[in-house]
Amino acid sequence: MKKVVVGLSGGVDSSTAAALLHNQGYEVIGLTLWLMKGKGQCCSEGMVDAAKLCEQLGVPHHVVDIREVFQTYIVDYLVTGYSAGITPLPCSQCNKSVKFGPMLHYSRENLDCDKIATGHYARISFNTATARYELIRALDKNKDQTYFLYDLAQNILASVVFPLGELQKSDTRRIAAEQELETADKPESQDLCLVESNGSMRAFLDKYLAPKEGEIVDIDGKILGKHDGIHHYTIGQRKGLGIAAAEPLYVISIDAANNRVVVGDRTKATKSECTINRVNWVSIAEPSSPIRAEVQVRYRTKAVPVTVVPLENSRVRIVFDEPQFSITPGQAAVWYDGEKVLGGGIIEKFY
Repeated sequence: MKKVVVGLSGGVDSSTAAALLHNQGYEVIGLTLWLMKGKGQCCSEGMVDAAKLCEQLGVPHHVVDIREVFQTYIVDYLVTGYSAGITPLPCSQCNKSVKFGPMLHYSRENLDCDKIATGHYARISFNTATARYELIRALDKNKDQTYFLYDLAQNILASVVFPLGELQKSDTRRIAAEQELETADKPESQDLCLVESNGSMRAFLDKYLAPKEGEIVDIDGKILGKHDGIHHYTIGQRKGLGIAAAEPLYVISIDAANNRVVVGDRTKATKSECTINRVNWVSIAEPSSPIRAEVQVRYRTKAVPVTVVPLENSRVRIVFDEPQFSITPGQAAVWYDGEKVLGGGIIEKFY
């Protein structure tokens, strides 16, 4: 019998993934990562729901305490980033360094299993011509999570199963109901686990970063107002600036060195190029010359046509066919060829 370790958050997606594999004849072992204290689907209540699911399926359930890893790779990463004036994206970092890597390591070392599965909406295929595993968008484009999975290496993709990749979310709910899973009617998680646990990203950051008053200025340096910490602002932000103006103003840059938030009209927050660091080439090997692709610079934005120019030291330059609004350092840029993820990285600078 084939064995698979299923990462269980306590939500309907991971629960259904486990049930599907169990019904397909796999020897399923449930594994929940204890990321932090408090409420949220990844934490206390999630562990309880995951345990109930495993009891219902009649499969073993393991809980691994990796709170220190989560503190280092996610909490400290976020706090350091926001204090430096960038807006870090924790999810891709979490998937690579906190979830998939530790899950696979634990599975191999303790459970004699080389396959792991999760409830992510994505697909994997193997290209025999290039001898590479390819990461493909999910069938349900509204739930596709490949944007957050771009940083998974080939050795991880070789060991991962995504049972929900060919399903619509409505199918997942239906299957969960048919299987009478405890989580069938569980509400969707709407925010990052840290936001769910703390109430808001602002509340989370305020636990670690003290208020530090500074100036809100226009592009010419004219003082328009005050702020109580640059960590409360992000590129493209319009609401909550606390300043009055004749036209809508947006955050166009954050000057951490001078503790300033710079605002301007929408055109000032529109850029033609950006550089990307910490690049991971996923479905193709790193090219030696520029390639054409479509890039997403935020999870819910539409992929737009670009030229991707390889640079040294795991970096690329992205040149947009048309200037784009709100290119935000710290967020991920992920480029595709149709439904195939070619690569991705972290936005470094914009131009």
